[in-house]
Amino acid sequence: MEDKKISLEVVNPNAAGIDIGSRSHWVAVGQNAEDVKEFGVYSQDQMDLCDWLRSKNVNSIAMESTGTYWQNLFSTLVGQGFDVILVNGRQTKNIKGKKTDIKDCQWIQKLHSLGLLSASFLPDSDTDTVRTYSRHRLNLLNRSASCVKRMQKYLRLMNMRLEVVVNDIVGLTGSNIIEAFVKGECDGVELAKLRHGNCRKSEAEIAKALQYNGRKDYLFALKQEWDSYKYIQQQIVQTDLEINNLLKHIVDKSDDKKQHYIEKKSISEKTKMV
Repeated sequence: MEDKKISLEVVNPNAAGIDIGSRSHWVAVGQNAEDVKEFGVYSQDQMDLCDWLRSKNVNSIAMESTGTYWQNLFSTLVGQGFDVILVNGRQTKNIKGKKTDIKDCQWIQKLHSLGLLSASFLPDSDTDTVRTYSRHRLNLLNRSASCVKRMQKYLRLMNMRLEVVVNDIVGLTGSNIIEAFVKGECDGVELAKLRHGNCRKSEAEIAKALQYNGRKDYLFALKQEWDSYKYIQQQIVQTDLEINNLLKHIVDKSDDKKQHYIEKKSISEKTKMV
């Protein structure tokens, strides 16, 4: 029985494959040893890589989306006029045998030459910028939540059971009490007087829950966490301002987006509606 062979047509004859690394990038423009070269990750290294690709008449490049290491090189290549596709690593991990950086970049180059790789979705510049701000804001919110959890722990260890008498220890009542407590007010009766009018618990109940046991080590840790929490809240406010300014800029430069933008109603307009 004769062995059957299937030949694949070369779709991208001037293709290159790049294996992205944290310290260096391996680039292949063919399947021979002389077709592979290693480059560093600095700006000059990236420009040298572009010059080498031009000397090899490369016009189409495929690279893996490895962490965030690909982003600077991707921007440089696109800026230099190359057609670049970003590929999910699952499309290029089927190579058999011992894995090496050289084999990886050559495997990517071969798959790209044969048109077997599909590009990952990449957002436009404005969307990418908004996403960066939004992800940073989410990280700030997570850090803030971690601070609150640690403050709850230290308060509980000092027998200050604030979480029992208020729904949110960093709400209006809780924030006022913590601020006064870390500044030196340890009397539960005096702290309870900072109760906000909307709080369901009475002053007597709050005072009963706030009986400081004198642990200065936990109080010190609470002060540190409280300062961190307030600083993070400032960062969130600043981030929100940046996001609002960016969105306003995006809307202002597009007539289509302006048509779908609704201005916020003023307080007087809301009062009239009521």
